[in-house]
Amino acid sequence: MVVATAAWPACAADIGDLVDARRDQAIAIASDIFDYAELGYLEKRSSARLAKYLADNGFAVEAGVAGMPTSFIATRGSGRPVVALLAEYDALPGLSQAPVTRREPVVEDGAGHACGHHLFGSASATAGIAVADWLAATGKSGTVRVYGTPAEEGGSGKVYLTRAGLFDDVDVALHWHPNDRNVAVPESSNANKSARFTFRGIAAHAAAAPHRGRSALDGVEAMNHMTNLMREHMPSTARMHYIITDGGRAPNIVPERAQVYYYVRHPRPETVEELFERVVAAAQGAALGTGTHMSYEVMHGNFPLLPNETLAKVIHEHLKAAGGVAYDEGETAFAQAIQKSLFGRIRPLSSARETQPFEFRQKTGSTDVGDVSWTVPTAGFGTATWVPGTTAHSWQAVAAGGMSIGHKGMMLAANILAETARELIDNPRLIAAATKEFHERRGEGFEYRPLLGDREPPLDYRQ
Repeated sequence: MVVATAAWPACAADIGDLVDARRDQAIAIASDIFDYAELGYLEKRSSARLAKYLADNGFAVEAGVAGMPTSFIATRGSGRPVVALLAEYDALPGLSQAPVTRREPVVEDGAGHACGHHLFGSASATAGIAVADWLAATGKSGTVRVYGTPAEEGGSGKVYLTRAGLFDDVDVALHWHPNDRNVAVPESSNANKSARFTFRGIAAHAAAAPHRGRSALDGVEAMNHMTNLMREHMPSTARMHYIITDGGRAPNIVPERAQVYYYVRHPRPETVEELFERVVAAAQGAALGTGTHMSYEVMHGNFPLLPNETLAKVIHEHLKAAGGVAYDEGETAFAQAIQKSLFGRIRPLSSARETQPFEFRQKTGSTDVGDVSWTVPTAGFGTATWVPGTTAHSWQAVAAGGMSIGHKGMMLAANILAETARELIDNPRLIAAATKEFHERRGEGFEYRPLLGDREPPLDYRQ
């Protein structure tokens, strides 16, 4: 028997009604976090906004877990299964953008939600509340946990939660991500390890006494030259990228300090470790050759996603049944204008209403969800929050994510999360099958060892 509550009237047919009842609130929260646009480990208002939303709806919230002030775990319900929903909310630097069809920063060189994490966090929290209300109304056993996970963009927030054992008693973890399409498939990603390499030399007048100086920037440039030569001798599936974060202060001073920030990626964690050591060796050689001193700090490290076909099938069926995102006349005009600014192959707007085929995907990007997926059966999906053809980490993604196109995709995601959690709770055999697959894919004798080692969270990495 379904018990009527203020949140769920007796006439409600399914859990989707509980999600839809919070549409206005979910959009308001996503809009606030969009405006806050806070970088990794600096998401004080964003984290607090989501935590309050959950606390106001009966969740017990523990903030600042695993040494991260902007993390939280919100829990409601009792007994098994324990279903985890992941929530992200950090923005990206330099991509501030108004929700319009031309490049228009809100704050010049400010941060922006170019990966849609404002939508991510709001949808996950909304789905968590809906599932908890459904559990309470039906009297079923089950615990919902919403994990507030900061600094996904290069800060590996979930890795510290995983390392601290905070997923060890979870039965299944679900996540989603903004996208330009609707997709729920078994997928993997690249493992990733990053570091800042700092060179220190000897300052001198660049014209009057260059022979008395040793250029730290020469060290950076020599390192970059060697790693670029290394690309020919890396596996074709590897990725390596860098930015120079400090190149000196003035042309007439031999740079005393210079720094370069590297990412190294590959589908296999052990290959990432091997490639990373070669990058370190190049840095050491560059320092030796330029008479400088080099030190480096590992900034983050993520495992690849461990696929779970059992869970992906459940999500795929709900996504296919729900349909995609349909544009009204104003949204169609917005999307057409956005597509004119895009490069490369552009898919039709009608594809936002479709669900992609169910087939394995190897992604080239990386996510700290990977570490969670090696600890507990995990699956995720994407919904069309961006105009088809839009790439993540672009101003076009920010623009669509800040208006109704993004909000429609977000509410679709909240419904899919809630429906999937409901089915898993109702059918323990699905969780058992997912767990069996998880152990088979992970293999015998697996021992989790984070790629970032034993370092503490780099709370100042965006400052």
